Amino acid sequence: MFDLLLSHIQNKVDLPEEQSNQIQTFFTYKKLRKKQYLLQEGEICKCLSFVSKGLLKSYTSDEKGNEHINMFAFEGWWTSDFNSFINQEKAVLNIDAVEETEVLMITLDDYERLMLEIPVMDRYFRILYQNSLVTKDYRLMVSNSFTAEEKYMQFALRNPEIIKKVPHNLIASYLGLAPETVSRIRKKWSLNT
Repeated sequence: MFDLLLSHIQNKVDLPEEQSNQIQTFFTYKKLRKKQYLLQEGEICKCLSFVSKGLLKSYTSDEKGNEHINMFAFEGWWTSDFNSFINQEKAVLNIDAVEETEVLMITLDDYERLMLEIPVMDRYFRILYQNSLVTKDYRLMVSNSFTAEEKYMQFALRNPEIIKKVPHNLIASYLGLAPETVSRIRKKWSLNT
């Protein structure tokens, strides 16, 4: 259950063997059914979660009940409503399982303690946050500058696993496009490949 997390950490920082076992003590395991919430808007986000199996989506809902997907979290990805987690304020995001999912969760107190007791984890999380900022900047640029087809093509090229695994209506929500637009682009794209 911890193999993927430890591998993910080792890919970013040099983690001594003895600290691998210690890290596991900071986390709790949770299994989610398809469509089960990990977090609902208005709750306090109590944990930062690492996806060890499955797929989550984080999103907001508008007054009509339409979902606006903020991100997908696949195996090996972290997710939370980070503002809610760090500041212990009410969450603005919902996070639920697109499919049966398993997560490893760490509370804010344990997160802080982890970085104090195993200093290399501070560097690990800094690397993650830097990568996240780069990704969010790129997503904002694509959202503001690209046509619908360019948005889909860039997304598909950067995330081929998502294209194969996620229903097109969820991809449309993530890209800020109508499902019909994504269907049309997918059809056109499949004819050209």
